[in-house]
Amino acid sequence: MVRDGYYYAIPLAAAGILLGWLAGAAWAMPALLLAGFFLWFFRDPDRVVPSEAGAVVSPADGTVTHVSAGTGSEPRTRISIFLSVFDVHVNRSPISGVIRNVHYQRGKFLNAMGAASADENEQNIVTVEGEGHTVVFKQIAGLLARRIVFHPKVGDTVRRGERIGLIKFGSRVDVLLPADASRSVKVGDRVKGGASVLANLPTKPELAAVGRDVAEGVR
Repeated sequence: MVRDGYYYAIPLAAAGILLGWLAGAAWAMPALLLAGFFLWFFRDPDRVVPSEAGAVVSPADGTVTHVSAGTGSEPRTRISIFLSVFDVHVNRSPISGVIRNVHYQRGKFLNAMGAASADENEQNIVTVEGEGHTVVFKQIAGLLARRIVFHPKVGDTVRRGERIGLIKFGSRVDVLLPADASRSVKVGDRVKGGASVLANLPTKPELAAVGRDVAEGVR
């Protein structure tokens, strides 16, 4: 479990115990139930990370709400994943590589299901370069999300499926892939962070071995 769960749960549990002692069990139940919810919400299950070269794994648990092929001078495929309050909110790196850029963008807190949230909402935009490709993913705040956590720094090396942060409460994650990526999901699919393959990137011969040992020890 993410340690943030204890920060919320322990004070609530203490308040519940105190209320129960002073006013009776009925007064304690709301605080104790809320403490239990936070312990459950911040769960952090182990995952079996795919080891195939070129695989792009989901950065988060949730439902695929949008898949589109980009246009313009640098077309990219966008895959959007909505996280409800019932989903695991730990985020993971979609590929192995080096963090090339991290940009935190202040913004609105629109419904994360809406298309406008991808550009207008508060978000953390991360660029990872690895296996001959560049993948961008966004941690996007929603109506309930008010804090985005991201641990690595620019220049750090991350492994596919490695835990890299979280978004507290309802939110959204977008993955922007090179146009030649072969998609493996469609709108409506349920995905698991670090375990579900969103797409496969063309593997260059000289990089074919990269990623085969990435999953070892990543849980």
